[in-house]
Amino acid sequence: MIIHFKKRPRPTVQAPLTSLIDIVFLLLIYFLLTTNFIVDEGITVKLPEADASSPQTSQQLVVFVDAKGRTWIEDQQVSESQLFTELKNMLREDGDRTVIVRADRRLMLNKAVRVMDMAKAAGAKNLTLATEKRGEGLR
Repeated sequence: MIIHFKKRPRPTVQAPLTSLIDIVFLLLIYFLLTTNFIVDEGITVKLPEADASSPQTSQQLVVFVDAKGRTWIEDQQVSESQLFTELKNMLREDGDRTVIVRADRRLMLNKAVRVMDMAKAAGAKNLTLATEKRGEGLR
């Protein structure tokens, strides 16, 4: 007696691609949106506002001036007398660095201008005063 077995199609396992694609798409949107809201770490300074501001992309050397007039280079607090020599030493290594002065908006303009003058005298070729983009509702 010969027995013939009927060939059944093998069951195939398929991953639910629709839900995986949805999750990947949502993660992509999340990361695209949150990268715009990354905040610089450092000294708390309220920057002045401007209508025309653009992001800086070259090598940067950031000088902070807080509301009390204290100066910081990157994360190191320096006195006004040390500021010139520190900037000169840092700019000697790479003179094409952009020096960004992030001065608090409540600071007297004279102090911010003095810091900018010191940076220029220390050899800064590119000097920028950092501002925040003015909100649409403030115009």
